[in-house]
Amino acid sequence: MKMLTSGFSVLALTVPALAMATFATGSAVVHDHASCAAGKTLEEGVLTIATGNPAFYPWVLNDDPESGEGYEAAVAYAIAEAMGFDADHVTWVRTSFDEAIQPGPKDFDFNMQQYSITEAREQMVDFSLPYYTSAMAVLTTQSVVDAGLEPNVSSLQSAVWGAHSTTTALPMLNEIVQPERDPLLYGDNVDVTAAMQAGQIDAALFDLPTALYLAAVVVNDGVILGQFTAERSENPDQFGLLMEEGSPLKECVDAAITELTESGALAAIEAQWLQEATGVPVIE
Repeated sequence: MKMLTSGFSVLALTVPALAMATFATGSAVVHDHASCAAGKTLEEGVLTIATGNPAFYPWVLNDDPESGEGYEAAVAYAIAEAMGFDADHVTWVRTSFDEAIQPGPKDFDFNMQQYSITEAREQMVDFSLPYYTSAMAVLTTQSVVDAGLEPNVSSLQSAVWGAHSTTTALPMLNEIVQPERDPLLYGDNVDVTAAMQAGQIDAALFDLPTALYLAAVVVNDGVILGQFTAERSENPDQFGLLMEEGSPLKECVDAAITELTESGALAAIEAQWLQEATGVPVIE
């Protein structure tokens, strides 16, 4: 079960310049949409994309989105190419997660920070079609596993859970696991992982790529106990590009995502960046 460090190494060794390969896969199909974005971007002839500060692996490698390495960085450049923007006409800005989701003018054309598409958020901003449907993973520590926590629902129900109070992980936890005790709620995921390291909670639910990062880098002796497939939930977590409400660019972005999905290019990026490192058991 504790196989995260080696898994990350394998992924790190298999990360060629995927974005450029994806461009070749998708460009012949989707260049018809190049004219769609004309006059609709923040800066004419330039696509401005936002990410987190910092941006984390495996979404962005080495906090360097310009490299096109990492799942969201590669997807961003593939979408840009589909919309008619080569890499030289893409610029990146940084925002916090909460800052970007507030209503009002934006300093970006779209933002990629694993934003789950929810009805409440769509009252303030626009989302694209989903570019990723996430499996959810159980993050815990080796000491909790040694004490008897097992990758089955019955065992997980008796655990002490923690959750970021405003993320979609909380309703999914209550839906899928139905813990015996109310989860302890925290202001952000940093507090959740700190509580785990302090022994205040046994486990927390994160999207799989984030759990991979936390187990390998943030949580001492972190372990991914298992994952719930996206199909397990009636409302799986889906990530969309965040845009200013009423953005005229939405139709162009949606068209690009549709074409990349139908051509298989989006699936190829996901396989490269999010599947090869996991090997995480499925919780039945």
